[in-house]
Amino acid sequence: MQGLARYVFQSENTFCSGDHVSWHSPLDNSESRIQHMLLTEDPQMQPVQTPFGIVTFLQIVGVCTEELHAAQQWNGQGILELLRTVPVAGGPWLITDMRRGETIFEIDPHLQQERVDKGIEADGSNLSGVSAKCAWDDLSRPPEDDEDSRSICIGTQPRRLSGKDTEQIRETLRRGLEINSKPILPPINAQRQSGLSHDRAPSRKDSLESDSSTAIVPHELIRTRQLESVHLKFNQESGALIPLCLRGRLLHGRHFTYKSITGDMAITFVSTGVEGAFATEEHPYAAHGPWLQILLTEEFVEKMLEDLEDLTSPEEFKLPKEYSWPEKKLKVSILPDVVFDSPLH
Repeated sequence: MQGLARYVFQSENTFCSGDHVSWHSPLDNSESRIQHMLLTEDPQMQPVQTPFGIVTFLQIVGVCTEELHAAQQWNGQGILELLRTVPVAGGPWLITDMRRGETIFEIDPHLQQERVDKGIEADGSNLSGVSAKCAWDDLSRPPEDDEDSRSICIGTQPRRLSGKDTEQIRETLRRGLEINSKPILPPINAQRQSGLSHDRAPSRKDSLESDSSTAIVPHELIRTRQLESVHLKFNQESGALIPLCLRGRLLHGRHFTYKSITGDMAITFVSTGVEGAFATEEHPYAAHGPWLQILLTEEFVEKMLEDLEDLTSPEEFKLPKEYSWPEKKLKVSILPDVVFDSPLH
C-alpha cells in the first residue's frame, strides 16, 4: 500500500473502482500466484461526505496473472463479479486468499469462454490507457533538427508535456470506465480546472467541434504538427497490450493511451469515431509537443492484428522485434527494458 501511495502522490493520478495494478510480485513476498491487484469500492465502508468533497473507500483485491490479463482484455468490474461467484477466489466480500493456487478459469473453465470472451466481443475493453515503457520517433525529419518535438532526443532531455497536455491525458485515462455512445477525447482547454470530476459523464460539448474556437484553441494548439512517418517503441509488456488496444478499443470506436513512465511523453491511438482528436484521416499522425496521436482506420486495424498475432504469445519470440507497414509509413519495435531504462534511449 505504501507503493501505491507513492505512485498516487508522484504521478498525481488517482485510483478508481475497476482499475488494475500490474505488480509482478507476490503481494506477501511469498511464492503465491497472487501477484497483481484489482480495485473496487469497499463493500462495507460507504462513501463519506466531507467539507472537501466525497471520500470513497477502495478495496484491494489480489488476483493471478491470468485474471489480470482478462481484466485488461475486458474490464475490471467484470472480473470482480466473476471473483464474487467463486468462494475460494474471493466470494461476495472479495477476500484475498494468498494461498489460492488456482485461477478462476482453472476452477471453472467455462468462465473464460462463456463470460470473458463473450464480454470482450460484445463490450470491447474498458481499459483506456496504461502507464508504460514506450517512446516514439518522428521519421519525417532528421534527428538534428532543432525544431524536432519527438519524444526521443539524442544527448538532451526530452521536451516536457505541457500542463494542459498532461491534464488532458490524465482525464482521458480516467474516462476509460465511462460508457459513451460517442467516445470523446477531452479538449486542450485553457479554461479547464485542475480538479477533475470522476462521476461527470462526458457530453458532446467536450469535443473540439462543439465549443467556441476561442475558448478551446489556445496558443499551445499552434504547435500541433502533422507527421509523415513515425516509429513506435514499446517494451515487451507494453507491446503485448497492442492487440488489446486494437481489438478491444479501436474496433469498438474508442481510444487508447500509452503514458510513458520513463519520460514525459504519451502515445494515443484513436479510431475514426473518436471526437476531439487532432489526428485525422487525412493526417493520421499528429504531435502536440511530445504527445503523439495516431488515427487508424478499421481496415488498417484488422491488417495490424493479423501481422501482430505473435504478440499474444510474447514468450515465443526474441527481442528486439520489429513490425513495419511501409505503405502507411509506420514502424513498431518491441525492445528490451534496458533500452527505456537508459537516459539516452
